[in-house]
Amino acid sequence: LRSFHFPSLCNNIGFLQKNNNVDDKSRIVRFFNDQQPRSILTRDNERDPRFRRTETDFSNLYARDLLPAKNGEEPSTDPQKCWTSIIRTSCWREWRASVCVCVCVCVCVCVWVCVDRFTYGIAPVFVLMEQLTLKKMREIIGWPNGEGDGIFSPGGAISNMYSVMVARYKHYPEVKIKGMTAAPRLVLFTSEHSHYSIKKASAVLGFGTENLILLRTDERGRVIPADLENKVIDAKQKGFVPMFVNATAGSTVYGAFDPINEIADICEKYSMWLHVDGAWGGGLLMSRKHRHKLNGIERANSVTWNPHKMMGVPLQCSAILVREKCSCCLTVCAIQCGRHVDIFKFWLMWKSKGTIGFEKHIDRCLELSEYLYHKIKNREGYEMVFECEPQHTNVCFWYIPPNLRLLPDGEEKRQRLHRVAPKIKAMMMECGTTMVGYQPQGDKVNFFRMVISNPAVTRSDIDFLIDEIERLGQDL
Repeated sequence: LRSFHFPSLCNNIGFLQKNNNVDDKSRIVRFFNDQQPRSILTRDNERDPRFRRTETDFSNLYARDLLPAKNGEEPSTDPQKCWTSIIRTSCWREWRASVCVCVCVCVCVCVWVCVDRFTYGIAPVFVLMEQLTLKKMREIIGWPNGEGDGIFSPGGAISNMYSVMVARYKHYPEVKIKGMTAAPRLVLFTSEHSHYSIKKASAVLGFGTENLILLRTDERGRVIPADLENKVIDAKQKGFVPMFVNATAGSTVYGAFDPINEIADICEKYSMWLHVDGAWGGGLLMSRKHRHKLNGIERANSVTWNPHKMMGVPLQCSAILVREKCSCCLTVCAIQCGRHVDIFKFWLMWKSKGTIGFEKHIDRCLELSEYLYHKIKNREGYEMVFECEPQHTNVCFWYIPPNLRLLPDGEEKRQRLHRVAPKIKAMMMECGTTMVGYQPQGDKVNFFRMVISNPAVTRSDIDFLIDEIERLGQDL
């Protein structure tokens, strides 16, 4: 690492910090439509001598010849234009939290040393780091002594797929050799509000999407346990074998937490594998104030937990954790051979912030979402998608422009309201001052879904968001 140029790195980090200042209410995105040139990203470098090469001249293939500021020449400004015009990673007004500075250094180190993570012999420090961190995560879940298994994967979708794969191997290990013909017709259960990755896993692993049974939810988006038991009984009467149940801890749209304890009772009664998809809500385990929303998670057979979501660890950082040590050890049976070193940034961030730091991070984000909820709950022109206080930082609401407020409830009002959120979002993108997601859900027309995962957000930022929605939507 002696040749690693930390001063230059720190200068770039300082530039990004300045560019990502959340106090700056200027553009956070510069929108490109299909007619506008994308010259920043597609610039032709043919005239640049550093990029010219003849049939016999291979010197410019080397990276050192492409580095800027050589022999007094000015470095290319294209990357800086890209940073200032397109990327604002601190954008509290969308999904991701801002990046921790110490983790920026850590990511650069991982790229610099260019080490793989597939064996202890190749990367002993990172292998041990992963084992210790996974053990600590299992302890936080509540499994005795942190025993069990686990692995970091490319994302929550792959972690969820691992859970189905391990469950199948646990119940029918012969499938590994003989294929699905060695097993009876297996069925899986998941919430109608669950992440689409469960459906993908059922397709990829050969169960078939017809054998994934969707469970009804209450108005808050939580699974109704009685519906699960009724559908398990119905499946058994048809000769199917109920094998796997996915409970969601923090659904994508509503931020709902399924009643894990009640679901666990049914899983134990019918000998089914219980998986908890805590990709979005798993971070609440770090908070003494909010971890009760995941009560019963210690009874799960496996858990997906994505630190790169609520905890603000840079992409990618997702773990699949298993309560018992499997004969199909995840590190041995991993789908990948070579794996990126995802653990270093998480380990360093945990060392830097501490468990208390993560707790404050989580509590702050939940506090801000509660502020937004109470700010608009009784405000003229706003209507909540569901009345109760959000379980997570997902705040779902409709903005009703003045022209629609006097219309009687009916199909015409529904259709016009359905077009409001997309129009406001389009204007947001064009103005570039803020970004908020929207979508329909079931029979509900398009609504805004504001998600906060950046603890640097202030109440004035949220006030700004509300003002922007009203400014852009007042004449619709």
